[in-house]
Amino acid sequence: MTPLVHGFLKRIVQQGGLEVERSCGAHFTVGDGTGHSLAVRFADKAAERQLMLNPALAFGELFMDGRLVVTRGSAYELLELVARNIKAMTPPGLGKVRDRLRVALRPLHQRNTARRAKRNVAHHYDLDGRLYDLFLDSDRQYSCGYFEYAGQSLEDAQLAKKRHIAAKLLLQPGQHILDIGSGWGGLALYLAERCGTDVTGITLSEEQLELARRRTAGRHLASRVQFRLQDYRAVTERFDRIVSVGMFEHVGVSYYDTFFRKVTDLLADDGVMLLHSIGRMDGPGATNSWIAKYIFPGGHAPALSEVLPAIERAGLVVTDIEILRLHYAETLKAWRERFVARRDETIACYDERFCRMWEFYLAACEVGFRYGGLMVFQIQIAKRQDAVPLTRDYIGVREAELAANDLQRSRPRMMAAE
Repeated sequence: MTPLVHGFLKRIVQQGGLEVERSCGAHFTVGDGTGHSLAVRFADKAAERQLMLNPALAFGELFMDGRLVVTRGSAYELLELVARNIKAMTPPGLGKVRDRLRVALRPLHQRNTARRAKRNVAHHYDLDGRLYDLFLDSDRQYSCGYFEYAGQSLEDAQLAKKRHIAAKLLLQPGQHILDIGSGWGGLALYLAERCGTDVTGITLSEEQLELARRRTAGRHLASRVQFRLQDYRAVTERFDRIVSVGMFEHVGVSYYDTFFRKVTDLLADDGVMLLHSIGRMDGPGATNSWIAKYIFPGGHAPALSEVLPAIERAGLVVTDIEILRLHYAETLKAWRERFVARRDETIACYDERFCRMWEFYLAACEVGFRYGGLMVFQIQIAKRQDAVPLTRDYIGVREAELAANDLQRSRPRMMAAE
């Protein structure tokens, strides 16, 4: 009799080739045999059952627990094979019901009070700092890079991202900037050094705060850059500019009105904000259950249709929107390759299970941006229509000026290295 897992995988993998070894030792193949053939092995019968009952959660759990082993190919190639096929499928009735239920339950899962938000941030960002050094660029930019041309290095793409954001903020020396979700401080330090601004960065990660403050002291910028362990809801000052990169995904759908009302309170009347966030191209959805459980509890990538109404209700004006489609896929590819190349060092920090979890996370996110409808949006926001120029030409002009400044600053370091 054909096993249930055979029928289940046959419905999913119709293009490509996947050889499956069951826990009992039996083999079968699904797909049309095109492309590079992959192979997996189930370690026990219960693993087969778990995958069929809840694939969104069990896929990652079985891989990280070593109960679903990729015996030919890589985790990324397996995820890519599944994603390519799912993209061409009509979701089954049960899958649609499960998705609708998860969307309906989002307010419960994303109840990001100040206390819970800090706990969620600590879950991911307060890990051993050595982990992030394994795969991030030297500035520890943990968000989508901006690839100006094919083959650009991760270091240059992350520097280009900072230029792109600075250009859209229309910065002037002496302005006071609020960086909501300032991470390890790289963007704040760039805006202070390159643009002559004063920056206040806020984060809920104690590990990030400690390193950001050390970096500030090392560059003698303590008089112009400060970092705080603070929730955005607790900030009271007014700022000429506000920037937020990679933090809005942690706000929670029930708090969008709160977030943008706070922006209205904090932003000067002639001020400008730049919001950089992961989003969805295909409308509102729910966070993958494995990602929500193991990687980003309380996290959510919104559709623009969820964000724009909240901006409007806060009395703010959208002055520009840019969609970065495959930039994050390329960023994650670089991160994944760096992580895999230094996998042994991760094991020294944690263990084999953690390594498999992190590899699956990076691979799954890359696949999501290539095939799953994820993207990054940058929304420029103001209180007045005349806060920014009439055309977008200024962005390229300012980026060129910053690029020339970056090059000039890098020359002494290159000469010293020679």
